[in-house]
Amino acid sequence: MGLGKRFIGSETGRNIIGFVAAQYVRLVNWTTKWQVVNGQFLHDSLANGQGIISITWHSRLMMVPIAWPGPKPLHLLVSRHRDGEMIARAMSHFGMIMIRGSTRRAGRDRDKGGSAALRQMLGLLQAGHSIGLTPDGPRGPAMHLSEGVITLARLSGAPIIPVTVCTRRHHAFDSWDKFRFALPFSRGVMVFGAPITIDREIDEQAKEASRHQVETALCAVTEQADRLLGTVP
Repeated sequence: MGLGKRFIGSETGRNIIGFVAAQYVRLVNWTTKWQVVNGQFLHDSLANGQGIISITWHSRLMMVPIAWPGPKPLHLLVSRHRDGEMIARAMSHFGMIMIRGSTRRAGRDRDKGGSAALRQMLGLLQAGHSIGLTPDGPRGPAMHLSEGVITLARLSGAPIIPVTVCTRRHHAFDSWDKFRFALPFSRGVMVFGAPITIDREIDEQAKEASRHQVETALCAVTEQADRLLGTVP
């Protein structure tokens, strides 16, 4: 194993990378002129004291921390693989609390039992805390909403709020999701969608209809953000 891989794999290396990544996100935030669209959807839901499920596509995850208003921290579901660990270290510098797991596991849609991550998220939502998810992560397919989000919303009663935060200046990686790496000194937008609630007692056909509805809503706010910035979706 090379020196670089040993450094990245070490506890010290991960902490340093997470700290540097967080400071870079702050730099982008400070040097970007932001436009907020439909921010009241998030603020009104939080003002009611209820927990919400905030979703964004994996490719637009980078700048999400600067859009969270608080005062309660956002609990972010991240995967257990190496990429998820790096994300966790960076996000923790913004006061976010990590939940380790996957929306794929939650997608089994079992009212009893299920993954530890699903149970933990349900408990947090019922206590009035909020959850952040990338419903196409950690491995895609890109912009395809997993069933786990619908399961979580159905069992908790919490509203789903689609969110996209991105900048005009960015670098798109040649990855499965075309991850957008935001660049400083740019224009940016934060676009929020209307809250979507899912009935608890629905059949399989209705679950798929709800999944498609939420997927379409998240695609819509993402496309709106791209149009406002004049970038290619």
